[in-house]
Amino acid sequence: HVQLVESGGGLVQSGESLRLSCAAHGFAGNRYCMAWFRQVPGAERAGVASLLTDGRTFYTNSVKGRLTLSKDNTKNTLYLQMKSLKLEDTAMYFCAADLAPTVCRHGEWKNWFVRGRGTQVTVS
Repeated sequence: HVQLVESGGGLVQSGESLRLSCAAHGFAGNRYCMAWFRQVPGAERAGVASLLTDGRTFYTNSVKGRLTLSKDNTKNTLYLQMKSLKLEDTAMYFCAADLAPTVCRHGEWKNWFVRGRGTQVTVS
């Protein structure tokens, strides 16, 4: 069955780096746009970065210049390289995939076709 599995989260100090992975299973990830969301307790799950099938990337303002998306289609895996981490980056990070461009650019978490279960990032 189709699923996304996130990994790479952990506890790091402010200013350090971390790379998250999102492995796609059961479907060809190269046909889908993919994105990362994050959520802190008491808040809604919010989009962080998205990668369209044409290679364009979009980032929320608070992470521009610090977080970078990349994709390895041979491994069917999306990556989120995080550098200069801040306390406010502490959150559960989730990835998602969809075929529809409108979802990829503006879709709320609930509208995405395939959604992962998350990996925790804690910055101290």
